[in-house]
Amino acid sequence: MERTTCLVVGGGPAGMVLGLLLARGGVEVTVLEKHGDFLRDFRGDTVHASTLNLLDELGLGPAFEQVPHQDVDKIEAMLDGGAKATIADLSRLPGPNKRIAMVPQWDFLDLLADAGKLEPTFTLRMNTEVTAITKSGNRVTGVKYRDRVDGHEGEITADLVVAADGRSSILRAAVELPVYSFGAPMDVWWFRLPRNENDPVKGGGGRFSAGSGLVLIPRGEYFQCAFLIRKGTDEAVRAEGVEKFRERVVTLVPWLADRVEHIRTIDDPKLLDVKLDRLRHWHVDGLLCIGDAAHAMSPVGGVGINLAVQDAVAAATVLARPLRDGKVTNATLAKVRGRRLFPTVVIQTMQRVVHRLFLGRRLNSTATVSSTGTPFVLKVSQKLPFLQAVPAYVIAIGPRPEHAPDFARRAPQTIARS
Repeated sequence: MERTTCLVVGGGPAGMVLGLLLARGGVEVTVLEKHGDFLRDFRGDTVHASTLNLLDELGLGPAFEQVPHQDVDKIEAMLDGGAKATIADLSRLPGPNKRIAMVPQWDFLDLLADAGKLEPTFTLRMNTEVTAITKSGNRVTGVKYRDRVDGHEGEITADLVVAADGRSSILRAAVELPVYSFGAPMDVWWFRLPRNENDPVKGGGGRFSAGSGLVLIPRGEYFQCAFLIRKGTDEAVRAEGVEKFRERVVTLVPWLADRVEHIRTIDDPKLLDVKLDRLRHWHVDGLLCIGDAAHAMSPVGGVGINLAVQDAVAAATVLARPLRDGKVTNATLAKVRGRRLFPTVVIQTMQRVVHRLFLGRRLNSTATVSSTGTPFVLKVSQKLPFLQAVPAYVIAIGPRPEHAPDFARRAPQTIARS
């Protein structure tokens, strides 16, 4: 029987940040990741301003700058005739990081893993898939796992298990925590198209028309493309075939016509089943949920990683000393939700408003690109540019940004990459 003080299930942004911070706080922590590496396409790749500020506080700013990334200081909408309108001007943000960094998530996670390896109480175990929880009475005491390389099965016990295993969390399902589900009007197809230096869109940009929308996110030599479809229409849209899909893309963004042949088959786009939900309670005795395991976010604003990372910082701040002292109670775990509930509700409410008043209407509309017009709010923000600071702050920093606790702060350092 293996044992650790805090067992974090899931090696995504929330799990890796929590593991690193707790280890810097002197807590023995083990992070379990079911895959053998972090290389997965079409995961959230946006590192927002508040996360960049956190990396600076952790002394990881110089190391992050060595990771290939693209900085975005404006979020734009594409209008008729090729014109653009700025939705959010990140240069108006307070603080040193007036940007969102677009970085492959695997590089971001590798950086956190390399930083964790410098801490003697940090352990990262790859290829370790959790199969069940273990309990003593009503208290969660650990997990059962299977090694995906050699098939070995075992158990790990812990003073606290943290579910950071995403929107399809098996731990969350195992303890049957009640959930508020808000629904969503769309699903998303993710795919890539080549990017040229003379393309009209430098930062992120979006375009919407009859029953669909397209968001372009710059990633060096390619765009990560998010094609929005009405909820539940994946099979119907695929049945139209790849030629029809290419036509839809070009109708939305005509200057992509010279590269849509890179969409080879209708199976190239990968489906994201969009969910928007929130647990009523984030914990049971011995187990805490954070990140998408506690609140699945819509892609609107690309804020999922930012919110998950801030959950992790709050959890480390609240839990480090009780974990060291062996005094983690249900009241302690409830403090994490109490600290993070307000920003979660604010962001999800914003997303629900966008779903209802904009995306839902556009995706169910029969209006063509040329007849949709420019939303009134967007017209006002172009005449009064200072208003562009509001969506910039909500998206890139968010309500109640978290800061690194004193025990986790370090002087700026470079990290040897493994």
